[in-house]
Amino acid sequence: MLGTVNTNAPAPQVLVIAVHLQQASAPFDPARMAEGIAAGTARFADAGVGVENCLLKLDGSEDVEAVVTKALESRPWRVVVIAGGVRRPENRLELFERVINLVHRHAPDAAIAFNSTPADTFEAASRWLA
Repeated sequence: MLGTVNTNAPAPQVLVIAVHLQQASAPFDPARMAEGIAAGTARFADAGVGVENCLLKLDGSEDVEAVVTKALESRPWRVVVIAGGVRRPENRLELFERVINLVHRHAPDAAIAFNSTPADTFEAASRWLA
């Protein structure tokens, strides 16, 4: 998991499960994605909503299921956002299914949301925070 600790930030209520920037598939540009993530994270901060990212490395260097499970079990989540890189491209369908089932198993009270870009992650989560 990546993220800086801000002692003034509210406790995370939203977990974002996404593919690590360096493993984004074309046509996604890692630099533009980083900008989108920063913008999206700022929206959470502006709204006083704590967010945490769980970034997955899909190169075989980590046990993705263990990483997701650890993040899901780290606290109670109100919303889990599953980012587009987990859902697309089509060859990631099995990964997407595994993540959905892990959320169902380890965070059964959390709403599940989907963003369309990193920059609209706050909007995706806020649909379920009200």
